[in-house]
Amino acid sequence: MVNVLHRIALALLAFVAAAQTPPLLPLKDVRAGMKITGRTVFSGSRVEEFQGEILGVLENSGPKQSIILARLSGGPLDKTGVMQGMSGSPVYYQGRLMGAVALSFPFSKDPVAGIRPIEEMLQAAAASPRRSAALSFPYDATESLPKRQELDVGPARLAEIATPFWLSGFTRGAVEFFAPALRTAGLEPVQGVSGGGRPVEPTSASQKLEPGSMISVQLVSGDMSVGADGTVTHIDGRNVYAFGHRFLSVGDTDLPFARAEVITLLASQNSSFKISTPKEWLGSITSDRSTAISGQLGRKAVMLPLTIRVRSRGVAPREWSYQMNMVQDRLFTPLLLQMAVFSAIDATERTAGAGSISLRGRMLMDGAPPVRIDNIYASELGAPQQVSAAVAAPVVAILQSGFDALKLRGLEIELDVSPEKKQLQLDNVWASRREVRPGETVEIMAAYSGDHGTEVTRTVSYAVPNGAPAGALFFTVTDGPSSNLAEYRQFLLTPPRSAPQLLSFLSGLHPSDRPYLRVWRQSASWQVQGENLPSPPPSMSLTLGRTAAQQPTTRVAEIEMARGDSVFAGSKTVQVDVKE
Repeated sequence: MVNVLHRIALALLAFVAAAQTPPLLPLKDVRAGMKITGRTVFSGSRVEEFQGEILGVLENSGPKQSIILARLSGGPLDKTGVMQGMSGSPVYYQGRLMGAVALSFPFSKDPVAGIRPIEEMLQAAAASPRRSAALSFPYDATESLPKRQELDVGPARLAEIATPFWLSGFTRGAVEFFAPALRTAGLEPVQGVSGGGRPVEPTSASQKLEPGSMISVQLVSGDMSVGADGTVTHIDGRNVYAFGHRFLSVGDTDLPFARAEVITLLASQNSSFKISTPKEWLGSITSDRSTAISGQLGRKAVMLPLTIRVRSRGVAPREWSYQMNMVQDRLFTPLLLQMAVFSAIDATERTAGAGSISLRGRMLMDGAPPVRIDNIYASELGAPQQVSAAVAAPVVAILQSGFDALKLRGLEIELDVSPEKKQLQLDNVWASRREVRPGETVEIMAAYSGDHGTEVTRTVSYAVPNGAPAGALFFTVTDGPSSNLAEYRQFLLTPPRSAPQLLSFLSGLHPSDRPYLRVWRQSASWQVQGENLPSPPPSMSLTLGRTAAQQPTTRVAEIEMARGDSVFAGSKTVQVDVKE
């Protein structure tokens, strides 16, 4: 029954919108001195009018883009200035839609706004490639955020109106850690208030959406929630245009949005803003470009279920469990996941001082086995940053792979937080013999030490293959991050060409809870699609030079040593001579 009412309500909204679609005013017809009327919400859901006067047009303020300058007035604007949450407020001249309020002068209460021409906004629905983040290991989603668009206007700076970025269920420490990067991207993080709203399905009695209404793009819902608010500029049938500037310029996307109501206005010397809360689900934003976001009424976004469980092993052991749904997007998902994991760890109050965190997780896939995320981290400071970045890295690799066969359908994360710094440092490595013949076995031993006089030894046997060439054979005992460097380099230089190759790469990454023995020789080799090809003939080397990466050494073997419940750190090498 709810679904039926949902469709009825959306059909009614589309009908009303189509009947009220206004004529458009081209940029070429805009003149200084024009008296304009705008529409926005100052309280509740009632769309109210404000007034303004056109001051002029800033031509070519961006690539084939222009900005209309106007002085606004009416309602509370003389007191608040241009507010966060007004982005997208439609502006009309004699009933013709000119554009949307999109930019303002930071730290100014004078209500002078930059208006985005409507022609540029309508281009937001055009197909565009998704924006990809530069993948690195460890991955940090904040480094991939775009910069807020700003224009120098004389001695002042005209910038995109910051988008209120509501965060509910997050710790204060998490908000403060990510706030600088979010603000640089034009998102103003606000803890609590609006983010705690839980949108519901619309009914036939729901408030209709119209130009000037507020919407909230809901990125995360559940025990943690994230929403970003702005104003609807234009509705054409089922198509909705809003904000008048980009969200994060992710291109084609799928972000659910809900109608929002304004609780109150807060005037500020820095930047005034609307405090709002989401109400009914309405549709999905499908495009996020530099001039606007656009979407469709009635479209249902596909969300990604996320579960985070945290166990604290302190003096008073505690457990936390978080259930939520987040958007599936190449840029947003890693960022939101990193923030959620950081906050979950920060809630244990073990973010400063010595400590260890064991990470166990699964990426659930459609049409493929789950990809495990297992590791352990120990540090004096910065554990939440390390762990949250480590969780985001394989997720962004899947989302940006371009392989249609790989689709995430869920994430399960388990974190075990201990007040002890469980780290063992490599002290020494030695071999049972200095010379060996093909077919014989040599034992490699590694001694580790940790806090409180802890001493640990790991031993592994290696049988030299029959027919092995004479010469120096090197045995390096190393840790997980060092062992992964070659895999990372190969991934970045020659990315996997198929879904199975990517899954093999992710599954083959080395956790830090065990040491590794790498056996190698001083001879060049080639990495071909993840496989080691030692000493190819010169003719083949010329061919491989166009498609593969050359390595200065040849890996003969790699052996995983016994695991433990600590981080094994350090690398040391011992040489054994192979005799004929």
